[in-house]
Amino acid sequence: MEFDLAFIWAGLIAFAVLTYVILDGFDLGLGILFPFAKSHAERDLMMNSVAPVWDGNETWLVLGGGGLFAVFPLAYAVVMPALYMPIMVMLLALVFRGVSFEYRWRAQKLKWVWDLAFSGGSLVAALCQGIALGALVQGIKIEDRAYAGGWFDWLSPFSLLCGLAVAVGYALLGACWLIMKTEGGICDHMRRLARPLAVATLALIGVVSLWTPFLDPVYFSRWFNLPGSLWSFCVPALMAALVWLLFSGLRGGADRQPFFAALGIFVTCFIGLGISFYPMMVPPSLSIWAAAAPDKSLSFTLVGALVLLPLILSYTAYAYWVFRGKMDPNEGYH
Repeated sequence: MEFDLAFIWAGLIAFAVLTYVILDGFDLGLGILFPFAKSHAERDLMMNSVAPVWDGNETWLVLGGGGLFAVFPLAYAVVMPALYMPIMVMLLALVFRGVSFEYRWRAQKLKWVWDLAFSGGSLVAALCQGIALGALVQGIKIEDRAYAGGWFDWLSPFSLLCGLAVAVGYALLGACWLIMKTEGGICDHMRRLARPLAVATLALIGVVSLWTPFLDPVYFSRWFNLPGSLWSFCVPALMAALVWLLFSGLRGGADRQPFFAALGIFVTCFIGLGISFYPMMVPPSLSIWAAAAPDKSLSFTLVGALVLLPLILSYTAYAYWVFRGKMDPNEGYH
């Protein structure tokens, strides 16, 4: 029995990227919400809620980027020069954010500086991720197996809209995470913030979803030509169910339901992207198989991935299990 190694690796990288988005998304969203906290004590509590897991969440970003370099070298060689600016700014923002995470606990007089760095780094990283995604969706110009566009092709109204959508969506995830992890005044505050953030997120998703099919005839045919569109319309149906769960959870006082519904909305959007993209690795012309390394390289690296992935999943699940439930405001990261 032969395996389609390129397809398997595309699935693994997609899984790593999705896992990063749903795990680090609420982490970045929490930083975006930092300026809305009412006191330093609330900010301490917000940061303590992710202290045990925040750096492990970014493992998946390394896995996705490293996997792309190792098994889809042509895609990496095309995407990096096309998205060099937003990717480098994103990485710098993540570094700045990580440094501020450590230093704000030790600074007294300049604590506000590190609060600003943590919030600013989170917002910039989220915006850059959305902009890079938007630039990829709108297509990257390729000639002779190399990037053929300009320095600022990534900057467009559509990519900026995607950047805003991701940042607002991450803020929603952050608010729902704090609803699940905290009690009292901060929980009630985040519940009030989550409602307008949910409306804004859904509005932005709607605009992006309506715009995307008109970027490429292939996208349009996937969503609106029968019989394939019968499967595609399962995505809006699933989205409607998740939206109901989100708002019913926020209205009904549920703690966990809004968070998992918000995560489901992100997963559904990712499925929608997959419907539009497949089988392209870099739209509109570079397929999974054209971008893949030789089969020997794919099989060799797959052995390592099959060993590492269960380990990463295990320690990630264990960390979340150990630190499950509501936080004790008197304990945390110092």
